[in-house]
Amino acid sequence: MGATQAPPVPQAPYGQAGYGQQPYGQYGQQVPGRAPGPVIDPQGGWGSQPQNMTNEQLQQMYNQPAAGPADTGRMTYDDVIVKTAACLGVLLAGAAVTLFVSMGLASMLMIVGALGGFVLALVNTFKKQPSPALILAYAGLEGLFLGGLTRILDGMFPGVGLQAVIGTLSVFTVTLVLFKSGKVRATPKAMKFFMIAMIGYALFSVVNLVLMMTGLQTDMFGLRSGWVGVAIGILAIGLAAFSLIMDFTSIEAGVQSGAPQRFSWTAAFGLTVTLVWLYVEIIRLLAILRGDE
Repeated sequence: MGATQAPPVPQAPYGQAGYGQQPYGQYGQQVPGRAPGPVIDPQGGWGSQPQNMTNEQLQQMYNQPAAGPADTGRMTYDDVIVKTAACLGVLLAGAAVTLFVSMGLASMLMIVGALGGFVLALVNTFKKQPSPALILAYAGLEGLFLGGLTRILDGMFPGVGLQAVIGTLSVFTVTLVLFKSGKVRATPKAMKFFMIAMIGYALFSVVNLVLMMTGLQTDMFGLRSGWVGVAIGILAIGLAAFSLIMDFTSIEAGVQSGAPQRFSWTAAFGLTVTLVWLYVEIIRLLAILRGDE
């Protein structure tokens, strides 16, 4: 299913070492068609009139609205929303493919999507500059994985796919509302707990996978069955929800610090990774609960 935590959006103010450009709002920087900031003239000092410009031209420039983040190439919330929507659209398209093929081919596409998505998740995570093509390719492969998984589990437990979609949207909405209200934040203490819980969850998942592959565990979800599976599932959903908080925090910091616009793709990738993880945990928990009925 890929990595469970994407790289954060750069939070340092745009223009610091590493980006190779001047900070936004630097005195003397002007944006075509927008009102200029204070102009520094080496000879005349503050407020000196630019050469070859009449008073009428200056007045017209100052009457223009101030340059916003989009005009200066900075990351905005709208950028993140649009690019996240693009990722989810490609993901849904990939999932739809599995609905129009045989069950055997859908299972194969699920495996291809899982392995390919995992590889591209690692590539995108460690890539210094975001690549829209690779991020969208990741979304498409994860769509194949989720589509195949949903088709298999929904065939065994009718309606579980729709329930998982509703559950994912509900957790996302509640988490966003709590974040916007300031009631839940990625504090250092919470981050420490998150990392400890993630390490424990990862170790359990690896052990469970090995036992299933070696045939020592024959249940569908291995050790994740019965009350143990329910408890682990609830913990995993909680971790995924907190990962969303970390994504929101990273996006907020990136926008406020004026990160370059291209890093909105990094933010969209992070949200997509977390939503995929959240959906998988919810549908697995629902399948465990339905299997115990």
